[in-house]
Amino acid sequence: MLEKDGFEKKEFDDTADVYVINTCSVTDNADKECRQLVRRIQRRAPESMVVITGCYAQLKPKEISEIPGVDLVLGAAEKFNIGSHIRELVKGDSAKISSCDIEEVSGFNASYSLNDRTRTFLKVQDGCDYTCSFCTIPMARGKSRSDSIENVLRHAHDLATSGVKEIVLTGVNLGDFGKGPDGNKKNEEDFFDLVKALDKVEGIDRYRISSIEPNLLTNDIIEFVANSDKFMPHFHIPLQSGSNKILGLMRRRYKRELYADRVGLIKQLMPHCAIGVDVIVGFPGETEEEFKETFDFLHSLDVSYLHVFTYSERANTQALQITPVVPVNVRNDRNKSLRNLSYMKMQYFTAQHAGENRKVLFEGHEKEGMMEGYTDNYIRITTPFRQEWANQVIDWKI
Repeated sequence: MLEKDGFEKKEFDDTADVYVINTCSVTDNADKECRQLVRRIQRRAPESMVVITGCYAQLKPKEISEIPGVDLVLGAAEKFNIGSHIRELVKGDSAKISSCDIEEVSGFNASYSLNDRTRTFLKVQDGCDYTCSFCTIPMARGKSRSDSIENVLRHAHDLATSGVKEIVLTGVNLGDFGKGPDGNKKNEEDFFDLVKALDKVEGIDRYRISSIEPNLLTNDIIEFVANSDKFMPHFHIPLQSGSNKILGLMRRRYKRELYADRVGLIKQLMPHCAIGVDVIVGFPGETEEEFKETFDFLHSLDVSYLHVFTYSERANTQALQITPVVPVNVRNDRNKSLRNLSYMKMQYFTAQHAGENRKVLFEGHEKEGMMEGYTDNYIRITTPFRQEWANQVIDWKI
C-alpha cells in the first residue's frame, strides 16, 4: 500500500524516513521485541518516524504510545489507512493513537506477500469468533470475516501471472472462511468451496493450507486434498493439549478423540502426508499427569513435527482465573521435552521417505553456495545452488 503511495521500501537495517513495526501479541515475547526494535531505530535514525501496528497496537495502544520514540499507533482498522496518517505526522509531537473498539472493526482487506516469487502467502480470512481461554486474538483482530471466492480467484490469477508457483492460504481461523466482510454469512460459501475453486486455477502448481482447526477440517476437505494434484499432502492442525480436561479449560471445540480421527483419516488416504501440530505447555492447571497424557498422545500419533508454545499470561483472558499456575521453569522443561519429541518425529518422517522420488520446489535464495526447497510433503531439501532450478519444480530423489 505504501509503495503504491509513492514510498520506496528499504531493508530494516538501512536508514529510512519511516519504520513500520507490525506486532503480534500471542506471546509476551512480542511486546518485549517491539520495545527493543524501537530502541534500535532510535539509536540509528532518531529523526525517523516510528509507526506501530498489529495486535499489540490494538490491545494496548496507550502502553505503546508511551514507549520513547513511537510517533503513531494504528489499530486493527486504521492500519489500512497508513499512508494518509504518515503524511500528517510531525516528528516531536506526542505519539498519536488512531484506534477504535474492536467490536466496530469490519471489512476485509486482502493481502499477499511477493518478497519471494516462489511461494506467496495469500490472506483469505481475518478475525475469529472462538473464545479460547488463553487467546487475545478475537480482542485484537475482531470477528471472523472473509474475502469472496471471486476475489480470491482474481488474486490467484494475478499471482500466477507474476510467476508464483505456490500459494499458502492464510487466515486467523482459516476453516471459518465464508463469512462476509461484515462478519455475517454471505452466499453460503465455505472453505471447501474455496479449495475446489482454487484447484481449477491455471498457472499455480501448488497450494498449502497454512493452519486449520481440527473441528473445521472436514472429511470432504481431506478426501479432496488426497485426490488433488495441486493441494499438497501437508496439513497443520492445532491441538494445544492432548488432555481432554485441559482442552475443556482452554475452551477448545473438540476432544482428543476427534483429533486422532482426523490424523487417522489423513494417513489412511495419504500415508506420505506431513502433519504439523501446535501445542501449548504449562497451561494453568496442567499437572504432570496431564502433560504426560499430552506427550504420550503426541508420541502415539502419526504426525511429522510440532510447534511448541510455552503458555504465557495475557491480560483480559479467562485463563488468568484458572489455578494452580504452573511454575515457569516447569513450563520450560515441558517445552524442551516436546521439542525433542518433535525433532525425533521429523527425523523419523524424513527417513520413511529416503530413496523416494518427490517433487521439490526450489527457492531462489543463495546461502553460502546452497539453495533450499520443499517436497510436496514438506521435507526440506538443501543442495548446491543452481540458478536454473530457482522457482522450478524438480523431480528429486530423497
